Amino acid sequence: MLNHYPLWKYILIIMIIVVSAFYALPNIYGEDPALQVAASARNVKITDQTLTKLSQEFEKEGLHYRSAKMSKTGLLFRFNSEEEQLKAKKIAESALGNDYAVALNLAPATPQWLLDMNGKPMYLGLDLRGGVYFLMQVDMEAAIIKSVNTYVSDSRSILRKAKVRYLGSKRVGNDVVIRFKSAELRDKGLDVLRREMRDLSFTEKDDGKSFILRGRLSKAKLKELKMFALKQNITTLRKRIDEKFHGLVEPIIQQQGDDRIVIQLPGIQDTAGAKDILGATATLEYRAVDEEHTVEEALSGRVPPGSKIYYTRERKEGSRVIPAVPVLLKKRVIVTGEHVTNAQAGIDPDTGGAKVNVSLDGYGGKRMGAFTKDNIGKRMAVVYLETKQETVRDKDGNIVRDENGKPVVKRHTTEEVISNAVIRGHFSNRFETTGLDSVQEANDLSLLLRAGALAAPVYIIEERTIGPSLGQDNIDKGFESVIIGFIAVLIFMAVWYRKFGMIANVALALNLIIIVAILSMLQATLTLPGIAGIVLTVGMAVDANVLIFERIREELRNGNSPQNSINAGYEKALMTIADANITTLIAAFVLFVVGTGPIKGFAVTLSIGIVTSMFTAIMVTRAIVNYLYGGKRIKELSI
Repeated sequence: MLNHYPLWKYILIIMIIVVSAFYALPNIYGEDPALQVAASARNVKITDQTLTKLSQEFEKEGLHYRSAKMSKTGLLFRFNSEEEQLKAKKIAESALGNDYAVALNLAPATPQWLLDMNGKPMYLGLDLRGGVYFLMQVDMEAAIIKSVNTYVSDSRSILRKAKVRYLGSKRVGNDVVIRFKSAELRDKGLDVLRREMRDLSFTEKDDGKSFILRGRLSKAKLKELKMFALKQNITTLRKRIDEKFHGLVEPIIQQQGDDRIVIQLPGIQDTAGAKDILGATATLEYRAVDEEHTVEEALSGRVPPGSKIYYTRERKEGSRVIPAVPVLLKKRVIVTGEHVTNAQAGIDPDTGGAKVNVSLDGYGGKRMGAFTKDNIGKRMAVVYLETKQETVRDKDGNIVRDENGKPVVKRHTTEEVISNAVIRGHFSNRFETTGLDSVQEANDLSLLLRAGALAAPVYIIEERTIGPSLGQDNIDKGFESVIIGFIAVLIFMAVWYRKFGMIANVALALNLIIIVAILSMLQATLTLPGIAGIVLTVGMAVDANVLIFERIREELRNGNSPQNSINAGYEKALMTIADANITTLIAAFVLFVVGTGPIKGFAVTLSIGIVTSMFTAIMVTRAIVNYLYGGKRIKELSI
């Protein structure tokens, strides 16, 4: 039978429309100014006492909030205005101190029953509603020190390999200082080091006790190291953001000056979590346990030259607190997080605790393999290192600034032994790291390891929310122009194609609903280029219907019956429509792969719009036409 759909097709189309309408619904509720509070120190937890304390502080200042609730990321307070939100941030920072991250936010006003069914509004970009702005300071001195320490370690390996005896090698400022017992040994060492370490210029010096070589990096090399640290950090931070938000946020990451990075995150909800990921420099070090000496001897002041005292992490088991225990480890690092190529969080089936499955690169795997092969039955420890910053504040909670007006930042590094286990067998590239407190910590650590280590620590020296770059008035006019254009298309289709035009208008409206629903389900960020992509797909959807309707008119003019004309119009126009949309989809894919930021946003909405317009312009309109005209005797069509 011509122009007839089986029942299952109608049911499928109706289900898609209903689900799309449901997930597009959260976008009509808007957002509330909110304050997000999360624990930034690992030994600090967000509890009911934290909520009570902040509520009392707000009440003292006469500040009222709409609601407050605990979530996975911490506390979320909702306010009636941005003025109350800003005032609350200052009060919270003063009351809680640096152990907590306090961030401004915009929380969706979506009803809880919708949120419980994972119905969330899509994000809006900086150019539509503003967002969060971070100014990051790159610690260039730390980058240089790290590089010089590498040269110190390399100098020892080179001299040992060349069998040149030396008394010691260490970093003094930004120089590599090597001491020899005699001038002859120093000359031999100088010949070897000049060949192997061309980046250093060596000078000779005597102090009466030993013969010294001092290696200094050239100004050009220092500049190169700083530039590498800046570029590497930009790349790493972009990877971290993509990992954190699954690539659906369009971050703007730019270099500012010689040692700063600007990051703009449009439309994100978890700003406190973003701060934690951006500022963290967590990594792992695998070290051998010093089993030749005792911890007691080291604690009494007799620390062996090649070893260092570390402490295990303080843990809680139920109501019992297990204190930190000293461990004596070798200074020589086997492998660091820099050699990690992949890391995935998981659950240890033996203990039920969190773990991270680690994969190393070739160099790291070779070092780990060589060590474990020769040390089966001995212990190896995993040291967790995390560097965090604290912005110094006065007793009133105001940020302390130096003579240049820059915020004074105090940083500290936590070094904890999270695992101290016996090596049971030979392994190299793949193994497990256990001893983590929670699955969330395992997820965060694996994210940081996958994204790569920062070449130098970065610190947030400025954070603020920024308004839409085009101004609210221009945004309103932009949306008005889209609505006016949409209505104009609806009127044209209704007048030109009459009843069939109205069918196309229904499909066009459904197309927009489905696009919004998909963007909401993906939690993608909508920007002005993204809106341009949606408008373009609206025109393309109408174009498909125009081709179909004109083909039906042509069949009618050729004397075909209305039923045959409808069938021929859809069948013959299908290949033309498919060819046009597939070529556009290929172009959108290329834009997504090659482009960055807003260009990717345009490509995403264009791609989604192409697929949905194919569905609505062909299947939905055909279903409506089949329902109205299929199997009926028709003398003429309203087209």
